[in-house]
Amino acid sequence: MTDTTTPTPESLLATYHERRELSVVQPKGNLALVNTQWIDSEQTIYGVPGRWAPLPAGESGLLVTAAASDAITVDGQLVDGTAVVRGKDSDAPGDIDFGDGKTGFVIASEEGNYALRVWDANSEEIQKFGSIDSFDYNPDWVVTAKFTEIPGGKAIGFEHLKDNGKTRDQVVPGEITFTKDGVDYDLAAFKAGRALQLVFADATSGDSTYSVGRFLFVAPNADGTITLDFNRAVLPPCAFSYNFNCPMPPKQNRFAVPIEAGEKQVLQKDGSLLHAE
Repeated sequence: MTDTTTPTPESLLATYHERRELSVVQPKGNLALVNTQWIDSEQTIYGVPGRWAPLPAGESGLLVTAAASDAITVDGQLVDGTAVVRGKDSDAPGDIDFGDGKTGFVIASEEGNYALRVWDANSEEIQKFGSIDSFDYNPDWVVTAKFTEIPGGKAIGFEHLKDNGKTRDQVVPGEITFTKDGVDYDLAAFKAGRALQLVFADATSGDSTYSVGRFLFVAPNADGTITLDFNRAVLPPCAFSYNFNCPMPPKQNRFAVPIEAGEKQVLQKDGSLLHAE
């Protein structure tokens, strides 16, 4: 007999939470990132073989020099000499395999510099991981807001955790406005693929939740509204690995009230915090 029971918000959130915990321990999940190293001259990179160097200005990626005994493959080909690893800004980004569960790819900065990211499917952080602590489902923080498109979008500067106060412009395609408990909110969410990414902090940040803030991914509805279900708020990648550089909430996305919904902290197997901050 077919079960026609309608899933409850609580059961849907439990499934979402299970999938989140599974995603962060994948070979390229958040807990697997063990190094992000920017390359401005020929150098070695901690934890992996080979020598790595920038390419001429305007070319995407890095140049790796290695012997066959180093067992580095780039795009499936063993490196014995030199090879170009194209960056993620290329139409055909390169893929690196170091063996023993370690992989890598090359990322680009806005200034045109390149870094190697190294992932380890057996990282120490994965071995320590216990769970993602979360609030219970809270219907008070499922908010229907108004989405007002900004023709052409508007660039807003977002600080990043490791950028020493420097901002990076992100395109905000529309205004997200709502009123809750007598307070008017006007939030900025930038494009993230086909969704919008809301980076926010609240009165729980640095107390019961991760200090830097949290993310919420949303999409406008056809009727001009946008649903903000803060029960789906997630911890940023930098809560799992110090090798990420996460955007920080702009002033308008900092709530003075506690949002007791969504993910709280990353915990080790013994229940202690994986990272203190």
